[in-house]
Amino acid sequence: MEYNAALDKALNRLHEEGRYRTFIDIERKKDAFPNAVWTKPNGTKAPITVWCGNDYLGMGQHPVVLEAMHEALDATGAGSGGTRNISGTTVYHRRLEAELADLHQKEAALIFTSAYIANDATLSTLPRLFPGLHIISDELNHASMIQGIRNGRCEKHIFRHNDLSHLREVLESLPPDAPKMIAFESIYSMDGDFGPIADICDLAEEFGCLTYLDEVHAVGMYGPRGAGVAERDGLMDRIDIINGTLGKAYGVMGGYIAASSKMVDAIRSYAPGFIFTTSLPPAVAAGAVASVRHLKTDQARRDAHQLGAKILKMRLKALGLPIIDHGSHIVPVIVGNPVHTKKLSDMLLEDFGIYVQPINFPTVPRGTERLRFTPSPVHDAKMTDNLVKAMDALWGHCALNRAELSA
Repeated sequence: MEYNAALDKALNRLHEEGRYRTFIDIERKKDAFPNAVWTKPNGTKAPITVWCGNDYLGMGQHPVVLEAMHEALDATGAGSGGTRNISGTTVYHRRLEAELADLHQKEAALIFTSAYIANDATLSTLPRLFPGLHIISDELNHASMIQGIRNGRCEKHIFRHNDLSHLREVLESLPPDAPKMIAFESIYSMDGDFGPIADICDLAEEFGCLTYLDEVHAVGMYGPRGAGVAERDGLMDRIDIINGTLGKAYGVMGGYIAASSKMVDAIRSYAPGFIFTTSLPPAVAAGAVASVRHLKTDQARRDAHQLGAKILKMRLKALGLPIIDHGSHIVPVIVGNPVHTKKLSDMLLEDFGIYVQPINFPTVPRGTERLRFTPSPVHDAKMTDNLVKAMDALWGHCALNRAELSA
């Protein structure tokens, strides 16, 4: 086989379709986010404003987080020293799991190196714990959930996105006595819409299902203590396993699940993705503890985040730009063509110093390519004004349609 030719063919296909991804060399500056420095391909540097980061609340630069990380680094050094079972469990890991269990009002929590790994490891392990398990998954679930279900090699069923009637049809078709789990998300990050948590819990109880809820794009930002949409809606006790991340609103790195002590103990004991992976560095765990603890009481930051998102959506709507608005903090602007989306992204960066990555297939369906803006409490009014003016100018320059999408 001509291996290089096969690689060329695969890469050329991405170029031809306009969805080849490039990395932008960005240097974040302490106390300056969302301002950063872009190193251009020619080596010159330029100031930019980051509008597509997942550090939703700016906690990656919060003094309480940095102080905790410095203290842990000085006390313990850089790495964790191994897997949790060998030498990688420290007081910082224990504190973090206790903090997360308290956050979600569960008996226990288990931390992973990322929320992707947490989803993959947990969902792929559950069929070993419950032989004959059927997992019923929302069609728009994150790739990590899809991969975990696939790796579990159990009976899987897909229901149409947020379609409760279809979910009921699927459940009615399954053996009544078979173990079942419904896997879904609280906020779907590409459109910013909410999962019908209460209604899904009702169906789960009716049909004897476990529930698995991904709160990755909600933890830290929703609920009176930042535990997510399930906390906001008073539904945490109806969810069996909650998945969350430490790398978005909490501004650090890592992922986790929160559940009953028995469930966590079983996943800890059987999941290869946990057993054979080096644990988070203690300094990262310490920073996460500080961030989670702080956001349990910082409602003002959550309120400012929601206000910033509302203002940006209102102003883009006023220009007639085709945004999707489901009431969450995510602001998607639909372009509908991968080449145009990439071009808009490039022009925003080159001409206006605004960084937002294009989102193309397979992350979103073909024909729904978009720019996805993530305003935060540290994006000020001037930054928002610059973004809105730039979008208005470029939308007109590219002669794109100005038609608001319905939610």
